[in-house]
Amino acid sequence: MTLPGSRSPKSDLEKQYTSSTSSSKVDRKAKKEIAVPQPSSSILLISPQNQILLLHRIRTSSSFPSAHVFPGGNLDPYHESPIPSPSSPSRHVDSEIYRLGAIRECFEESGILLALPSPSPSPQTPEQKSTNKESLHIDEEEKSRARKEIHSRKIKFSTWLAQQGGIPDIDSLHPFTRWITPSNLPKRFTTQMYIHFLPLSSSSSPSTSTQVENESIPTNQGEETEKEKETHTTPTHDGGIEHTAAEFAYCSTWLDKARKGEIILFPPQFYLMELLSQFLLPAGAESKSQFSIEELSAQRTQVLQFLQGDGGDASGILWGEKVMSPLSLGIRKKNGDGRVILGLDGQGPELEGRGRKGDAKRVVLVRFGKEGPREVEVRERREVLEEERGGDGEGGGGGGTKL
Repeated sequence: MTLPGSRSPKSDLEKQYTSSTSSSKVDRKAKKEIAVPQPSSSILLISPQNQILLLHRIRTSSSFPSAHVFPGGNLDPYHESPIPSPSSPSRHVDSEIYRLGAIRECFEESGILLALPSPSPSPQTPEQKSTNKESLHIDEEEKSRARKEIHSRKIKFSTWLAQQGGIPDIDSLHPFTRWITPSNLPKRFTTQMYIHFLPLSSSSSPSTSTQVENESIPTNQGEETEKEKETHTTPTHDGGIEHTAAEFAYCSTWLDKARKGEIILFPPQFYLMELLSQFLLPAGAESKSQFSIEELSAQRTQVLQFLQGDGGDASGILWGEKVMSPLSLGIRKKNGDGRVILGLDGQGPELEGRGRKGDAKRVVLVRFGKEGPREVEVRERREVLEEERGGDGEGGGGGGTKL
């Protein structure tokens, strides 16, 4: 039984987070070998209605068990090669190899294929080039068969895609932070995050296209029926191999479910959706059942403009270049809260001294339980630290806090 005013014993996950460091020197002094982060990539996949896709991981998964996650996973040397070595500077940089891995994993896990028809070898008119930007459409039965064979390494993803007359749509991926697992966790990843917008449906409005600072917002056009278009953007789970459900919902819906304890979201997923929720479903718009294509386009425009900034931390580092390696700043003591305060400005020991940083403006509050993170909250760092340093016995420094 936990006595009033005391904390429950630390879970293994909390111990690992609170004992991690951003400095390779400290870990060498402690004579603790740091696990090499495995390269991986993930996609924040946005639907034609500006909802986001999450997958429900199986309970026995070795990574993020029972949690809801974005589609993605480790780069696979069978499909993506060559993978940068641990000592290579490109190991932690957005590149074609990371984009290919993200698109393959998205297809394997959700059945949604981010691909375009292969360009014609002969010269094309502007109209032909525009037509080639439409998504590649493949029979659902063929896609179902291919997902299994690609996952089991019976055929290379690039080979199969070429056989279907397609190429991966790598240019449609917008980099949106890199995450390096804290140093003390036994399994570590260097994960490149991307945002991809599925084409807006022309059925939302008589309008069919719009422009965002000279960048075209994709829309579904052509002679396909709306039912056929919907099929190409409807996620399906992978049969229980890695997850049991694949579903689109608004960012705010997923965040509310996590706050109520209905689902598990790890800090990266919660944090990124918290950032997007201010654009993809404006406050007070929850009651709307459908947005016009102009409204949806405007929301996407705001996201793209947001990506061109540094998040307000005055670092000058754009969102596509930010690197997050969550590091405990201590235990939140105000009002007996007891949650871990995770700083997001650290870059991890692998990138120490290379000038890359994360988000210095925000922190994540989280309670690590046996089943995973709970009560996750994104707050401004300055506000939280000021509260903790305040008097009245509600904040302050003891207990090993780094505040």
